[in-house]
Amino acid sequence: MQLNSNEQTLLAYFPSSTKATKAAEILKSIGITEIQIDRVSKFGTSTNEKINNPISGRSTTASGLSLYSADIAKFEDNNAHILLASEPSVSGIAAADYGLAGGEAFLVTAIARQDQVEKAVNILKQSGGQI
Repeated sequence: MQLNSNEQTLLAYFPSSTKATKAAEILKSIGITEIQIDRVSKFGTSTNEKINNPISGRSTTASGLSLYSADIAKFEDNNAHILLASEPSVSGIAAADYGLAGGEAFLVTAIARQDQVEKAVNILKQSGGQI
């Protein structure tokens, strides 16, 4: 993708998908349409709500809910899932924010016109984002 000369890319990290989604909705309300939300992880991510849904009791692995690893093909071996489950961010026996990129695992990327940048940055910061 190539930006126009009057556009700028904004990147903001958030501690939760809820805050990231809220910020994206506010950005859309001011006319910014190119917005993407991603989860940043050292394990690669793949969300499968049919497999990783604690409310329905369908979580097939201990690591699936936190690392989104239950449906990653290269980890079909059960031994790999056991090792992933022992990862400190899964077991709950870890320092605060262990394993998160800068402690903020959700990335909002937006493309804004120059006249929108200052307002967009303020929205991202007020929504809990780290620029």
